Amino acid sequence: MQVKRIMVCLDGSKNSLRGLDAAIFLAKQSNATLIGIHSVTKFSPFTAVHTPKIKESDWSNEVRGIIGVAKKEVEKGGISFEPVVIAGAAAGYDLTTFANNPKNKIDHIVIGSRGLGFPKEIFFGSTSTFISHKAKAPVTIVK
Repeated sequence: MQVKRIMVCLDGSKNSLRGLDAAIFLAKQSNATLIGIHSVTKFSPFTAVHTPKIKESDWSNEVRGIIGVAKKEVEKGGISFEPVVIAGAAAGYDLTTFANNPKNKIDHIVIGSRGLGFPKEIFFGSTSTFISHKAKAPVTIVK
């Protein structure tokens, strides 16, 4: 299977930037496009059913910063980049719904892992673990 579209999950953390570095490396190897995706989780649970895209004109300054940093890094590597910001309620569910939608043609997913540790993971869960279990595309978790 040829990898043409790699989705990289971005939340602005140093861990997501490590994931971005790995995604850039993979994209260079396969001449793929990177889909840099951020989930804004302040919406109702009903938005997660179809994870609507948020228009760039409606992005907050924080989101613009996260996407801007990623775009600069990707462009340094000469890789094609498509920024996507989606509305939802829970990042893991939102990102998986987007990735599993055949319309988005995601061939591979890259996500950085924060490694919250056992106690926090029990209560809050792990976005990277959720995605690795629910996504249809192969997932690379970067620690």
